[in-house]
Order: sequence, then structure tokens, then C-alpha cells
Amino acid sequence: MNITIRPYRPTDLDTLRQLTVDSFAGVTLEQNVEDALGILNGHDWRWRKARHVDEDVATNPAGVFVAEAEGRVVGYISTRIDRETGKGRIPNLAVAEEARNHGLGRRLIDHALDFFRREGLAYAVIETMAQNAAGNHLYRACGFVEVARQVHFARRL
Repeated sequence: MNITIRPYRPTDLDTLRQLTVDSFAGVTLEQNVEDALGILNGHDWRWRKARHVDEDVATNPAGVFVAEAEGRVVGYISTRIDRETGKGRIPNLAVAEEARNHGLGRRLIDHALDFFRREGLAYAVIETMAQNAAGNHLYRACGFVEVARQVHFARRL
């Protein structure tokens, strides 16, 4: 599979939303909240998770990178920059099922890290749910070290 990584284009948005929903089933806080509390405010976890992509492209469209194979989007990574602290953050990374286990996640992370370096940042962070075995493995393999764990609580109002 010949894959290229290119900058985000506004015409990618719907595809990135769908790829996000497909990729995060079973490994997102949004689904965990829904599993505990049910549908909230008339929207399911997929709707809420897809909105994360909207936030990513609104906040830093130049830091969203899309992996394409034969004209089809097969993955993406989004980034945020905090220049004052020197921190680069990766809020979302998704790879289409048919493109998984071929090193694309690592390529996208490397691409984001290179972007952070070009921006003069000092360090990068990424987070995942404990139940995301693939993410936990990949991030360690890419040189990230676990620095903290967080517990999330939710309740209906």
C-alpha cells in the first residue's frame, strides 16, 4: 500500500469524522460515559467523539495531517501547540482498519513529532485510555513514557 501524508483539507472533514468514530469504538471516554449513563442530551458517543475532529481542525488546521492511499483517506493525526510551555499535543490519531498493523500509526506520529520540532517545541504529549491496548503499545514503541494516570468520573445532572 503506497501511502502519502499530506496537509488537511476542509473537504476531508466528514471522512475524518467517520474514521474517528470507526477507530475509537471501545477505546474512548465518550463511549465509557455513555455506557455508564446512557445517551446524553440526545446525542450518542459517536456524535460527541466526531466533534473532537471539528475542534482539532478549528484550533490548528495546519497541524492536522492526513494519510492517503490511492486517493482514499486511511488515517490522520491532529496536533495542538502551546508555544509558552514548548509543548506539542496529539489529541487524535486514527487509522482505517485495512491500513492497521503496517506502521502507519508510527509514521503519523513521526510526522507530528517532526512538525513539533520544526515549530521549535521542547516536548510532546499524547494520551489514551487504559483499555486501548493498541495505543498503549504504539506510544511506548514511539518513545513516549507514561507519566501519569487519571480517573474519570461522570454523573447525570
